[in-house]
Amino acid sequence: MKYLLTAIVILGSFVFATPTGFKKLFNGKDLSGWKVHGTEKWYVDNKELICESGPDKQYGYLSTDQPYHNFLLELEFKQEADGNSGVFFRSGIEGTTINGWQVEVAPPDHNTGGIYESYGRGWLIKPSPEKEKILKANSWNKMKILVVNDKVTTWLNGTEMISLSDEKIGKGKGFIALQIHDGGGIKVRWKNIRIKELK
Repeated sequence: MKYLLTAIVILGSFVFATPTGFKKLFNGKDLSGWKVHGTEKWYVDNKELICESGPDKQYGYLSTDQPYHNFLLELEFKQEADGNSGVFFRSGIEGTTINGWQVEVAPPDHNTGGIYESYGRGWLIKPSPEKEKILKANSWNKMKILVVNDKVTTWLNGTEMISLSDEKIGKGKGFIALQIHDGGGIKVRWKNIRIKELK
């Protein structure tokens, strides 16, 4: 795990990523490097990436145009309206039917930072109830997602939310994607999305 030591420094419950080796996934200008799936809205406003429910009120996804296997992903999000969204990894899609694993991004008391397997086993792990207070409602939140082989660890605002080892995840392949949940009324802002690929 020598390469992990160059990627992150862990101090207590806080994780500080070094800038070396990171690349931006979102350029703050347009959707270059991403692909829209579905009819929901994805656009840029004030150098922020916005996902917003459209008139169809269905699931929508914005995926990277290339796959990522082992990585440290950092991003910030701010939930407006409902705020039910998520970050998929090692995923594939047909139409708007996605297969893979989602790091939950949801309103308070709805398991932000947990791991959900779409069209499979459902919830694999949820944060403990006392960690629900880590989410800052109506404010910017910082999320980190570390995926290495069969292990996934998530942090929210510097606090580790979950750590999971799973054989099926270890065999997974695919892209990273942001989600709009169905039902309508959802709006989430994203910024500072960057990734460091690991071997």
